[in-house]
Amino acid sequence: MKRLTLLSLGILSLSLSTSTFAQQKNNYSYTAAFAPLFFKNNGDEFRSASGKPGPAYWQNNADYKIAATLDDQKKTITGKVEINYTNNSPDQLDYIWLQLDQNMFSKKGRGQAISPLTKSRYGDANSSFDGGYTVSSVTDLAGKAVDYIITDTRLQIRLPQPLQAQGGKIGFKIQYSYPIPEYGADRTGILKTAKGDIFAIAQWFPRLCVYDNIRGWNTMPYTGPGEFYREFGDYQVEITAPANHIVILGGELLNPQEVFTSEQLKRYEQAKTSDQTVIIRSATEVADSHSRPHKKSLTWKYTLNHAQDIAWASSASFIIDAARINLPSGKKSLAISAYPEESNGNNAWERSSEYTKAAIENYSNKWFEYPYPVAVNVASNVGGMEYPALSFCGNKAKAESLWGVTNHEFGHNWFPMIVSSNEREFGWMDEGFNTFINEISTENFNNGEYVKKVGDENSQAVRFTDPRLEAMMTTPQNMNEGNIGILLYYKPAYGLKLLRNQIIGKERFDFAFKKYIADWAYKHPTPEDFFRSMENGTGENLNWFWRGWFVNNWQLDQAITKVNYLNNDPKQGAVITVENLEKLPMPVVIEATTVSGQKIRKKLPVEIWERNKSFDFKIDSKEPLQSVQLDPDKVFPDHDPENNTWTSK
Repeated sequence: MKRLTLLSLGILSLSLSTSTFAQQKNNYSYTAAFAPLFFKNNGDEFRSASGKPGPAYWQNNADYKIAATLDDQKKTITGKVEINYTNNSPDQLDYIWLQLDQNMFSKKGRGQAISPLTKSRYGDANSSFDGGYTVSSVTDLAGKAVDYIITDTRLQIRLPQPLQAQGGKIGFKIQYSYPIPEYGADRTGILKTAKGDIFAIAQWFPRLCVYDNIRGWNTMPYTGPGEFYREFGDYQVEITAPANHIVILGGELLNPQEVFTSEQLKRYEQAKTSDQTVIIRSATEVADSHSRPHKKSLTWKYTLNHAQDIAWASSASFIIDAARINLPSGKKSLAISAYPEESNGNNAWERSSEYTKAAIENYSNKWFEYPYPVAVNVASNVGGMEYPALSFCGNKAKAESLWGVTNHEFGHNWFPMIVSSNEREFGWMDEGFNTFINEISTENFNNGEYVKKVGDENSQAVRFTDPRLEAMMTTPQNMNEGNIGILLYYKPAYGLKLLRNQIIGKERFDFAFKKYIADWAYKHPTPEDFFRSMENGTGENLNWFWRGWFVNNWQLDQAITKVNYLNNDPKQGAVITVENLEKLPMPVVIEATTVSGQKIRKKLPVEIWERNKSFDFKIDSKEPLQSVQLDPDKVFPDHDPENNTWTSK
């Protein structure tokens, strides 16, 4: 087809209604932005080209039986774990890798070695704490010692004969202990309170590394910034703690009659049928020795199935309350909160179960039903950290900040606890997706109680393409720590919001996003799986968006460069010239205002930039224009909004 021009369209005698903008350098290349062959891999029997798991998709499984004892005086955990591992891969395995995350807190650990002298969330070079696992034995199920080595935060078991492919099973037992760090990279720790320490316990047992068809064994060491990547399995857990403690874990409590007083048990059962928060152990009872059984210690028994991790907390200082969670299928779960008296009152943790219930119900109704029997929120010295069915949140949070951290941490049950991406490599696939759904949840909570607009989106978004930032696809370990908030949380969330609200539309986006969640529930998607899934589900080629926003740190700069009237006559309409000056393309939205105040809006798809650096289009105005505004709602990440406005003189 021959190139169409304004002349061939019969648009003649264009006259300049005002002076053109100063010429700006154009860095845009449409062949680069819309280049083909974005995907590096073809679909196969394991991962479909449509973004779904293929018919031969596999992943391995690890079941855990754990018995651990908390010594609240020595501040140690002593435990033994039995792991039963199933190799569903097509490969024989000559060895097995496990994660020993507590070794990050050893003086010999790489995480400690790279901790800066300045303040960091993940470690302190000046710390005198020397943690890490003491592994006393590794045996097979019959008690025979097995060959193993420990390298930093990894343990390798060297098998006497290969573990067979496609269903081979093996079991082994590990006995271990470790000192609990007071501040463990903001993911585990000890909070001192007036009525007793709160122990927030996580990364507390050796866990299987993931073996997948992308990398094989995923053994990237734990150094702090990158979180976790784990196999799914079933958990049977017994925690022995001082009898004056309440032990709260993200799972179903199997022996409540043995660990609660009769009155607490009655309230616990009442909460399971109540949409209002029920106090199980009050602040008054915390100070009453009769509110706990008169024994030296108690063993709490829990179970959690089809999960990739498990965490818990223990303290003598816990106020406990709970409320029923209503799920779309008719099933029920239970929101439970545990917090000290210092966190109670003044619109603070007494609303925690209300917030937890609301968040879980919202995400279940909107995206995918919550699968766990409980959702436990624990006040701790961890600012905010998620585990299946349990979150640690800051003990000083209240009102909007408590809603925000609760909503966020429980949103993580969808990303990455259900849709289990590799957090250590692609942190944006859980933090960013979660931040995106958090905003929708906040809009729906209690008639928008905590909805708060901070400036327009354009002014917020321009920082997302600051040239000093790394690309979003960079691993968290490879990012400047100060950039992690933008690159893992806010930039990907804003990108999904752009897709939903400006590029695709809510109905098609939500359909595709829900399909992605359902297809990859309890599985391990990659970025390419997500990209393919969204393209197939929406019917759009979004290679240009993934390439510019996720793979590269490209900037957007659209500009109005000319405004003309047809045949010098404002009654015949106006032709507007827009130019894409930087590497990232986007749809164009303009709003023209006539001298009488009439507003004329026009939206052009991103395809105008497939073969153009500038584009002319007509608006059907009938009188002179007073102004023309690009991005009138200020929702696009235009790096230079100064050239987005034309005004008559």
